[in-house]
Amino acid sequence: MAQVILGLGSNQGNPKENLDKAVAALATLGTVQEVAPYILSKPEGYDAQPDFVNTVAILETPLPPAELLLKLQELEKQLGRVKTFPNGPRVIDLDVLFYEDQEIFDTDVMLFVPHPRLHQREFVLKPLSYLRPDLVHPTMKKSIIQLYRDLMRNKGEATCKIL
Repeated sequence: MAQVILGLGSNQGNPKENLDKAVAALATLGTVQEVAPYILSKPEGYDAQPDFVNTVAILETPLPPAELLLKLQELEKQLGRVKTFPNGPRVIDLDVLFYEDQEIFDTDVMLFVPHPRLHQREFVLKPLSYLRPDLVHPTMKKSIIQLYRDLMRNKGEATCKIL
């Protein structure tokens, strides 16, 4: 069994309900161990869309990384996700942030772990800091709380708030 940290986000329909459904659906892939508080965040990359509701979940799963990614993509479709354009609005988004302490660069399925931009994303670091503040990023060699503090120091002010 592997411990995996997933990022979840939604900004269409009822985002909180979409996240609740996604967390319940994750149980088909393993055991959901913890879910961080939901946060409200501004969209990044494409501003002309509603705010997002995000969280982070810890899943214990028997699935290997590439298979997990494919199953997550299937869950996204089942929950109503239609891919439009990068950073566009979505019913649900499920991202693999960490898979154990592994570093994965799988271009066949486009899986890159740890997630390559997580250290730049308040909407990932803030909820993750509630669950695993001392988790050390395997390539950056900094804890989640250190990455969050670095980001906030550079960003200036928090834009995400707990719901």
